[in-house]
Amino acid sequence: MSLPAGWLRSMPVVFVLIWSTGFIVARYGMPQAPPFKFLAIRFGLAVLCFGVWARLARAAWPVGRAQWAHLAVTGVLMHAGYLGGVWAAVKLGMGAGLVALLVGLQPVLTAVWVASRGGQVAPRQWAGLALGFGGLALVVWQKLGHGEVGSHNLALALFALASITVGTLYQKRYLEPCAVPTANCVQNLAALLATLPLALALALESEAVRWNADFVGAMAWSVLVLTLGGSSLLYLMIQRGAATAVTSLLYLVPPTTALMAWGLFAEPITVFTLAGTALTAFGVALVVRPPATTKRSTP
Repeated sequence: MSLPAGWLRSMPVVFVLIWSTGFIVARYGMPQAPPFKFLAIRFGLAVLCFGVWARLARAAWPVGRAQWAHLAVTGVLMHAGYLGGVWAAVKLGMGAGLVALLVGLQPVLTAVWVASRGGQVAPRQWAGLALGFGGLALVVWQKLGHGEVGSHNLALALFALASITVGTLYQKRYLEPCAVPTANCVQNLAALLATLPLALALALESEAVRWNADFVGAMAWSVLVLTLGGSSLLYLMIQRGAATAVTSLLYLVPPTTALMAWGLFAEPITVFTLAGTALTAFGVALVVRPPATTKRSTP
């Protein structure tokens, strides 16, 4: 599937804006449902939406058991593992700022893995990753409270970090290009099958779902915008770009989320937030900027 050049250039900006609303939605939805029950409903609705999209677009389904299996693995890692770890960690008392900081380590892990496998990570990109992490830490450090970290929620946050990192690398390595609606349909189905038993069995899920306006609004945004929009863009960008460059965009999510929280909930914006946002943006620019080409001199 070919896309216009202008749309390709705007994809990272749109992705960051969409992905940044994840913690905003959690603020609305978390009090209304336990994490895995919320996610199980979200994945189920996403399967229906992507199925309808695939039918209307007459999109081709993946060919061969191997591609179905690879899609299932990435669905479990990048949807069930990542979102389940983040939401459960927040439910057990970890602040959203600390979760964002830990998951924000993903670009560093990705770059280290690429380098260890013989990939080319330029010194400029390492500098950009360091600046990005520094800016990220500067934005969220003031949100880190005392006594909010325990062995259980820390393990869940680190599990989310590992899931999104491994899932991104796995998708780039093993998945062949597939139609967006059918690929996401398979991924969300695998995530649903992995999440549903947890929603039915865990003591963490003892609360009932409150079917009110906040829950319906959070669920609608999660399915229609975050899953159909954000996950589709992430899938496309991983297929079309280098893993290190794509994951470095996640450095921009916590600062953008802070700006959204300021506009929606009047959460204070400090000089540290502004400085960290600028530093992070500059670091990401260093990572994603294509290498300079050497021009041949004219005789």
